[in-house]
Amino acid sequence: MPRLTRFKIAQKDIEKHLDNLSQKIFLKKDLGKILNENWQTWRLTQSVSKFLGDLIKESKLQEISLHSPNYDKTLLRYAWGENPSIYSIALSIKPNSYFTHYTAVYLHNLTRQIPKIIYINTEQSPKPIQDKTLEQHRIDLAFNGKDRVSQYYFNFENWKIILISGKQTKNLGVEGIQMSTAEKVPVTNIERTLIDISVRPIYAGGVYEVQNAFKEARGKFSVNKLVAMLKQLDYTYPYHQIIGFYMERAGYPDYQLRLMRKIEMKYDFYLDYGMKEKSYSEEWKLYFPKNF
Repeated sequence: MPRLTRFKIAQKDIEKHLDNLSQKIFLKKDLGKILNENWQTWRLTQSVSKFLGDLIKESKLQEISLHSPNYDKTLLRYAWGENPSIYSIALSIKPNSYFTHYTAVYLHNLTRQIPKIIYINTEQSPKPIQDKTLEQHRIDLAFNGKDRVSQYYFNFENWKIILISGKQTKNLGVEGIQMSTAEKVPVTNIERTLIDISVRPIYAGGVYEVQNAFKEARGKFSVNKLVAMLKQLDYTYPYHQIIGFYMERAGYPDYQLRLMRKIEMKYDFYLDYGMKEKSYSEEWKLYFPKNF
């Protein structure tokens, strides 16, 4: 009978320890920390590589490879258990990140689509205050061009995980959603989500999906809270004109629309970038796609 290895002798205790952890996706350094805290109790060597190799070979630990084709970069993650959550995998890419845009729309049940793209946001460090003076010709020039899209993404199986580097907001409007008894994930609340997808519809399936999200969200959030959050975000562009336009088309009551109408509308604005054929809303001073 072959002699049991040290890992085999300690395997039940190791597996019980990992089963009891709420964390299910690990970096190599996470497993190294677990080994460092328990190697004497488990009577193992302090070799992280050997510990990792034994876990993959003998237990239910899986190695996950995430590849970023545009940056020729591959990340390795380690999942404890079968069918690891794509949400936990995505959050493991960047610390202090949260779900946003179309992923937040989906998690709040504001779409009937099942997106295969995951959007996570990691906020930038604070930037110096910039001049917020607007000129109509500069707005026209910016929105007649194409919207910029993050090229930093990772592929995993049939998923695409896009990383967004958003402005510093101190995680404004980010809350936890319970995905299962063992998994709670950070995601923008409905108010913040509706703002984000109005600002960047390209990250939400386009303006038609944004319009649908506003319809689905009706009665599920506070418009007062959204307005307060929009002021806190302090955008240079008048995104309230877009939000009011979507709200009106989605059948929001007039007392809620008045909250948007109260904010000054000094400039003509655009629902999206690069629109070829446009119609114009006098009420919201907004260009939108013809036949929208």
